[in-house]
Amino acid sequence: MRYLMQALVKTQKGVGFLELREVPEPVPGPGEALIEVKACGICGTDIHVKHDAFPYWPPVILGHEFSGQVVALGPETEGIEIGARVVSEPHTRHCGHCYLCRTGNIQICASKRSPGWGIDGAFAKYVVMPVKLLHRIPDHMSYDQAALVEPAANAVCDIVERAGIMAGDFVVVLGPGPIGLLSALTARAAGARHVVIIGTPADEEVRLKKARELGLDTVLNVAESNPQEVVLDLTGGWGADLVIEASGAAAAIASAFDLVRKLGKVCAIGLTGKERIGFPWDQAMAKVCTVTFNMSTQYTSWDRTIALIATGKIPAGELISHREPLANWEQVFADVEAQRALKALLIP
Repeated sequence: MRYLMQALVKTQKGVGFLELREVPEPVPGPGEALIEVKACGICGTDIHVKHDAFPYWPPVILGHEFSGQVVALGPETEGIEIGARVVSEPHTRHCGHCYLCRTGNIQICASKRSPGWGIDGAFAKYVVMPVKLLHRIPDHMSYDQAALVEPAANAVCDIVERAGIMAGDFVVVLGPGPIGLLSALTARAAGARHVVIIGTPADEEVRLKKARELGLDTVLNVAESNPQEVVLDLTGGWGADLVIEASGAAAAIASAFDLVRKLGKVCAIGLTGKERIGFPWDQAMAKVCTVTFNMSTQYTSWDRTIALIATGKIPAGELISHREPLANWEQVFADVEAQRALKALLIP
């Protein structure tokens, strides 16, 4: 007999159509674990799915930034035990045999269907995940902290592993949302000598306030300061070694090439949600800068991120602004969309 559980479901295509409903508890198959969800963060992807602005296959349970405990195992399962405290890579349904999978890039396999949009996710009491995607978390790490491993792993993957930040770099972060703040904390943990984070008046009340509380070196509101003048002044006229674009805003993306030094680096993280935007091509060419585009996480970034959070080098838990039961999802989603929240957790 299968029991029922409450889950936040995108029921059909279109704007809206989110509903808290009872669904059957999942059953783990071969090589899979049944995980009791302890905390799950609301991601921008969840908001995009709500507004029909991201690919998804309804009806589907939302949520992919989760932590939990293994409570059952399917057949033919090795490498994990019941009771293990875990987080999970979201790269489900990758094919395993294409060029990308065979070269270790399962995160961008065309067949990938991640939890929360491609398969049922973690805004529910239980979620099923392949054991090969699980990572253990240390006993002293709280489940709330662990729910931020997935977004933090994006920052670690993009900034440390792909953009190749160097100790002593001068770093600018465009966009003080959760990913931008995690990017700034990652840059600091990686040895940046100075971190500047830039936002707009809409960011002032919550996001820029948090940036100051986190002790970031320079926090700028574009309505009050000229970022290019500030950055050039702080770098002796050179510009930033590394600019991290975490806003997805067209104006901010263009400004990255005002801020980066010649032969510097731009790390692109934010998605625009648009098919095309303007781009200062000749300016980028003249600066001979390196632009790194990014999507999702690599295997190696997960244990690295767990260690950085567990040791306090990335104080990800300080970004948690909301911790509410799943039943309160509607108000929490509204706070996220209105930028009254930083990282919001739903507790099934």
